[in-house]
Amino acid sequence: MNENIVIGIEGLVGTGKTSICRELLKYIPNSIVLHGGNIYRAITYQIIQEQIPFEKMYSVDLKKLFEEFEISIEIENRESVVYAHGKKVKEEDLQSLENSMAVSKISNIASNGNAYKVLREYINMYKKKYNVIFSGRDTMNIYPDLDYHFFITADLDKRVKLKTLQYGKDVNKKEVRDNILKRDELQEKSGYYQTYENTIIIDVSDAESIEESTKKVLENIIADRKD
Repeated sequence: MNENIVIGIEGLVGTGKTSICRELLKYIPNSIVLHGGNIYRAITYQIIQEQIPFEKMYSVDLKKLFEEFEISIEIENRESVVYAHGKKVKEEDLQSLENSMAVSKISNIASNGNAYKVLREYINMYKKKYNVIFSGRDTMNIYPDLDYHFFITADLDKRVKLKTLQYGKDVNKKEVRDNILKRDELQEKSGYYQTYENTIIIDVSDAESIEESTKKVLENIIADRKD
């Protein structure tokens, strides 16, 4: 790769997007993962922690909350981590079932435009030094100059299985299934399940492992770079 690229990874809830991004680090040289969705998750986590009513989030500018909560992004071990008020927000708190449901609601009612500008600035900054694997929602609108735009999909049973593994063996599968369907509904209302002319749709329903899912993504990049 002669110049640094930006790869957008998004898709349906529970398709293993984050794990795919991390696996791609093994194959794409000089690369980092920028978890765009974790910025929204960090904001949502702080909203919950500070007990701010969701009703106050209608049309609120997320960039203002970004500044109010002193959100910042750092790269550690080739992945972005998020800080709020100078303290790192734990991954388990960002990815918890409660926070996952809440972030879908917040993104559906808040104003994202200025928050997109913040993310775009981070991508441009990191692209100067790294190949950027950018995961999150609405990646194409956040960064229209994506070199690749992947949309990961899978059948519902596969997604329930992956989410159950993520949340732990004691989680109720019916609850996980219901939450996935609810989040699907919220994401669609927000307009996040969009594909475009240059979108590469990757179905991982039959993938036996994250490694296999990742190779489905990687083979498209390798074939294109050879051309």
